[in-house]
Amino acid sequence: MNSVTRSRLQLRLKVASRQKANRKTLNQARRRVTSDPAQRGEFDLIAKLFAPLTGGDDRALGLLDDAAVIPQKAGIDTVVSTDTLVAGVHFLMIESADVIARRLLRVNLSDIAAMGATPSAYFLNLSLPSDIGNDWLVKFASGLAADQQKFSLNLLGGDTTRTPGPLALSVTIFGEAPAGHAVRRSTAQVGDRIFVSGTIGDAGLGLARLQDGAGDADHLVQRYQLPDPRVSLGSALRGIATAMADVSDGLLADLGHICEASSLGAIVEASAVPVSDAARLAIGPEDTDVLGLLTSGDDYELVFTVPPGRIDHVHKASVQAGTPVTEIGRMEGVPGEVTVKGSDGGDITPEKTGYRHF
Repeated sequence: MNSVTRSRLQLRLKVASRQKANRKTLNQARRRVTSDPAQRGEFDLIAKLFAPLTGGDDRALGLLDDAAVIPQKAGIDTVVSTDTLVAGVHFLMIESADVIARRLLRVNLSDIAAMGATPSAYFLNLSLPSDIGNDWLVKFASGLAADQQKFSLNLLGGDTTRTPGPLALSVTIFGEAPAGHAVRRSTAQVGDRIFVSGTIGDAGLGLARLQDGAGDADHLVQRYQLPDPRVSLGSALRGIATAMADVSDGLLADLGHICEASSLGAIVEASAVPVSDAARLAIGPEDTDVLGLLTSGDDYELVFTVPPGRIDHVHKASVQAGTPVTEIGRMEGVPGEVTVKGSDGGDITPEKTGYRHF
């Protein structure tokens, strides 16, 4: 063996030795990241906690690419919405991480329901303060998994980042509806009857109780923490309802959005608004006592308008979806305004119509 060959062989051995050492160091680092939550990297976080939430959905590409790929279906419109929840504004940090996750998904599902669409997938963005550790994230992911199964949709991607605070969580959700048949806010007609699903005001009372120290077992607290998005009812009302919105900011505020979009007014009978037994016990018996329930928000029920000739179809859709609905008023009056009537026929003027974001 000449000197040149010997030198090349020694160089190869050194390179191979260095590569082996580098692989050993990398594997050790990976084990440290996996075993030490404080050093958990973004990609490890995605692989361990969020990739399983794709359910093997081909559109997610294993969360290994820069974007998901969503094939378009003939004759189908894609319905897209997004909502952000911020700690201290939309939820309390004393709440369990799995409950926060389920609420995040459900408020977005409610937007899809309000369009008469069927949910198909979602994207998740997390802005995490340094005090959010592995245990919290594991519980958060378990909450998402539970409601993914309940509502039949998968995670397709998203983003994670650190922030000085507060914790901010965003979902962009995708749904599907037959082309041209998503239910809008802008198509209500004069004389339409106004309906609302479920009961109104529970969530606002539940938030107040939670802030006062009530536990998760409290019925009203549960109604605030885990709203029931009316996905089945929303799709059943497609082709029946002329306009629809979900009750997120308050019944009067969200009905007002329909009025503004449709250039119509609305009259609501206060005594007709459905109120749960638990809420009735928490308020007084007068019409004016109900006003706070009409403006508190976070119920995530559906408020919708229907021509008088389709009311029988509404009740059939209600039975089909397993969700009660109640007629509460009619579309008429001053465009853009919601008038609340008491049992004596007089107008009741609320101090506000609902939650204002700005």
